Amino acid sequence: MRILYIDIDSLRPDHLGCYGYARDTSPTIDALASQGVRFENCFVSDAPCLPSRTAFTQGRFGIKNGVVNHGGEAADLRSLGRERSFGARPGFETFFQSLQKVGYLTASVSPFPARHGAWWFLAGLREWHNTGRRGNENADEINAKVLLWLEANAERDDWFLHVNYWDPHTLYSAPEAFGNPFSDEPPPPWYTEELRQRQWDGYGTFSAQDGLAHFYGEYLQAQRSGIPSSIATMDDFKAWIDGYDTGIRYVDEHIGHVLEALDRRGVLDETVVIVTADHGENQGELNVFGDHQTADLMTCRVPMIVRAPGLLPSGEVRHAFHYQFDFAATILELLGIEVPWGWDARSFATAMQAGRDEGRDHLVMGQMAWSCQRSVRFYRWLLIRTFHAGLKDLPEILLFDVENDPHEQNDLANERPEVVNEGIALLHEWHASALATSETGPIDPMQTVLREGGPFHARGLLEPYLERLKNTGRGEQANRLAKVAASGR
Repeated sequence: MRILYIDIDSLRPDHLGCYGYARDTSPTIDALASQGVRFENCFVSDAPCLPSRTAFTQGRFGIKNGVVNHGGEAADLRSLGRERSFGARPGFETFFQSLQKVGYLTASVSPFPARHGAWWFLAGLREWHNTGRRGNENADEINAKVLLWLEANAERDDWFLHVNYWDPHTLYSAPEAFGNPFSDEPPPPWYTEELRQRQWDGYGTFSAQDGLAHFYGEYLQAQRSGIPSSIATMDDFKAWIDGYDTGIRYVDEHIGHVLEALDRRGVLDETVVIVTADHGENQGELNVFGDHQTADLMTCRVPMIVRAPGLLPSGEVRHAFHYQFDFAATILELLGIEVPWGWDARSFATAMQAGRDEGRDHLVMGQMAWSCQRSVRFYRWLLIRTFHAGLKDLPEILLFDVENDPHEQNDLANERPEVVNEGIALLHEWHASALATSETGPIDPMQTVLREGGPFHARGLLEPYLERLKNTGRGEQANRLAKVAASGR
């Protein structure tokens, strides 16, 4: 079996046509969805980039593998300790190692391991093609290596190719010559001037008033013209969304080139094609623009589209809850490969092939790089518990009915205490179970993050940000943030 795994950084599903988006961002991906199975409720267990891809390849929650942050001690795999054998430890085989040991040619085209120092990502890869620009590549630069690889290998049996695109990641860097396909189209209607003004008067990293120019710097801002440094007007919001959507459309076009290459070699219908992401991207939700800083719906929910002619049905939609790493276990089972015994990932291959929409009862997600949060998705609810706000204006508990309020505008925590209690109980149950079954010790890496001073990207920013708030007429907000910070949250 040939497997093409397309990993698009920062791609949220609701900006794809096949997930209901009004703009024509994704004709190629939409066609794949019409020919395969689209999963509505796929979530990464740990966000953002480094924790997400680590969890996928390791098959384990971040609370067990140790990688939950973007820097500090909790940005590296936890030691296996004295039980580590000559070749690591049985049950700790990675996804790529599991494929390789049965003869698969495993390859990746991605700058990710170098960008994040995530060398464990390479375990089990026969080939790694580093595009060399640490995530600043455009899709055409990625494809330059992908198309060469396919020219040499497409017609051989049993390969797995991971292709990693970055254009929808801030700064939305599709080439200027590509233009703006959405210049004459309105932005999503959920974002209103009333909401924009309320967020402008608020605060937080990458918030409406404190966007790229403050937290990325003018130099980085200058790398992509047309992307506003803040959301001072509704025109700014449109320009911001246009940039994101253009990045998606540019990637979509280049995915088309890859599929055409497979088709020319006569192997497209013999190749399983998977389209997904490492995490989503907030575009105003929780007053975060163009980043992935929370454990909310928009950061943790990812697209999952699987086209597998002869193996899976066409044009079907599944609504059950799945972690993204469940798909790694499912691929292994479909190939007749034993899932490593220590994985948290669960295969649902039997149900998927039988057409049954079965998954997990609930999902727990984590974020420790920009804030310290854990959330639980259950029934129609998303409960978010904040342990360290990372300079954002976030209460300790948030509750959203995300089926009716996907953009998280109406916090129902005070109105539905019984639902809050159920969500908190699920978080406690998950936490106790994860620590009790961790082979590397009952230590929560979130405590390491908090002990080091909080989420990596917010460290050292408190005092200059308090000064900025005061200088921009937000003294009340500065006082509120100072009190939150003094409380340790």
